[in-house]
Amino acid sequence: MPNRYGAKAQEKVHTALHELKEGKLKSGSTGKPVKSRKQAIAIGLSEARKEGGKVPSKRASKKTASH
Repeated sequence: MPNRYGAKAQEKVHTALHELKEGKLKSGSTGKPVKSRKQAIAIGLSEARKEGGKVPSKRASKKTASH
């Protein structure tokens, strides 16, 4: 089974997590500091995706059934 993520993706996530720990990682739209580890990983993967790294496409969000 081949690797899902390439070296660039790993590097970007690593960098994003370090920035999160130092309090330097900011959200793209609002510019507020990121507090969530999951959000930091998502930012790292997004940056790797933009630079053409080997990253699987985003998962489709689950739609809630309104009754």
